[in-house]
Amino acid sequence: MANHAVSAGIRRYAQPHCLSPLFLIINSLNLRHFACARTLCSNVASGASAFQKSFSRKLKSPKRSPLLALQNWVDHGNEVPPSRLRGVARTLVKSKRYHHALQVFKWIENQKNFHMTPADHTMKLKSIVENYGLMEAEEYFMNLPDSAAKKAACLILLRGYIRDRDTSKAENFMVKLYELGLVLSPHLYNEMMKLYLATHEYRKVPLVIQQMKRNKVRPNVLSYNLWMNACSEKEGYRIEAAETVFKEMQNDKNVEVGWSSLATLANAYKKAGQSEKAILVLKNAERKLSTCNRLGYFFLITLYTSLKEKEGVLRLWEASKAVGGRISCANYICILTCLVKLGDIVQAKRIFLEWESNCQKYDTRVSNVLLGAYVRNGLLEEAESLLLHTLQKGGCPNYKTWEILIEGYVNVQKMDEVIIAMKRALALTKDCHWRPPHDLLLAIAEYLEKDGNLEYANKYITDIHNLGLVSLSLYKILLRMHFSANKPHLHVLKMMEEDKVEMDNETLSILKAFTK
Repeated sequence: MANHAVSAGIRRYAQPHCLSPLFLIINSLNLRHFACARTLCSNVASGASAFQKSFSRKLKSPKRSPLLALQNWVDHGNEVPPSRLRGVARTLVKSKRYHHALQVFKWIENQKNFHMTPADHTMKLKSIVENYGLMEAEEYFMNLPDSAAKKAACLILLRGYIRDRDTSKAENFMVKLYELGLVLSPHLYNEMMKLYLATHEYRKVPLVIQQMKRNKVRPNVLSYNLWMNACSEKEGYRIEAAETVFKEMQNDKNVEVGWSSLATLANAYKKAGQSEKAILVLKNAERKLSTCNRLGYFFLITLYTSLKEKEGVLRLWEASKAVGGRISCANYICILTCLVKLGDIVQAKRIFLEWESNCQKYDTRVSNVLLGAYVRNGLLEEAESLLLHTLQKGGCPNYKTWEILIEGYVNVQKMDEVIIAMKRALALTKDCHWRPPHDLLLAIAEYLEKDGNLEYANKYITDIHNLGLVSLSLYKILLRMHFSANKPHLHVLKMMEEDKVEMDNETLSILKAFTK
């Protein structure tokens, strides 16, 4: 394993007499910290009924089939309430346990006293899309028993095409829906506009609006916002196009111009280089913000940041505190990120301490924002102090924490610390999808080559090979080290073969040198 192999290689760096800040940090770590980093298994939430509680307990393992628990419950003479069973299926879908959700739906369909509702078909179709793909989902959709089920489920299939950026299939599917008389709301049209924005086919967006008008489907707020976005992305863009759409929206009595539409117009002004007008529109958007929801506040904060308008950022941050409920960690991450982008580390630290004094559970993602700011600004001592402080507060370093520190140590060539921090990062790779950036991996290998530590280099490259991250440049370093030490290199060639790495002329020259 990566943790074991790398730790063997760093013994000479981890002597007790070393008292650098990183060693103090490492010594502060214990199993409790790393236990926090492990991914928790998804679970089916317990309901109020005995069925829900019993069924939930038996589904704690994501690998366990729900069918056995269901049949066992029925075999003991118990009833299965339809609403509870649908709740279990819904939770399985939300937990991305699509295969198990499909098993529950199959069980439902086999019961005489159960009837699949349009909502059930929608959830089942989503599970089919995720578990089997769009081809099976298309077949299921076309075999749905009635138009009500098709109307409820069609958005799921369309979003599948949009996720794949498959314009042709999405357009053909819309034609089928027209023929079936199912395109009756703006939602499907909005999805098509999102697709055209994602595929940079901006000129098709106004055509969708025209089609809506021909079919007497009224645009909603999102329709107008997407239309304005398309105007601001067109080649040869002029702000008048977005202004025309906005005026049409103002004259539409069926929609209300809110903060999101004003923010969209402000973004259009920003893209047109009219920052002053953008700021004026954002100030109007502030008056439309809800006193019950913080979403709009942080959307506008992000736009103010892009306009380098710190006054607006801080004003909205203070205003957001008047909204009821706790300020979330995501909100704190947003404001800290914005202040860091604006170069105000002092304000960022003040707000970080404010979060820290109120947080119920220490979320390292928040401290990572400030940690990154310190490292990027060359304040490595402050970064190390912050990490030590985070540990003392009960925070658990995650892969991003170590990646930030590694970058800082590489920048000042503290390579002993780089190796130790990388060892900690690699120990977390089995619990997440993160993989270290190649430039950091290469920096360590180059240092090992310079230091002549072949034993550790072999273990290090092997660990990286096991993660599927080794490149030709890393293998060339290891081959050069073996040649310099006059050591056998066949195991390196075997790893290269397994990774299907193609050799360049430099690699062939190194191998040729072994035969001389």
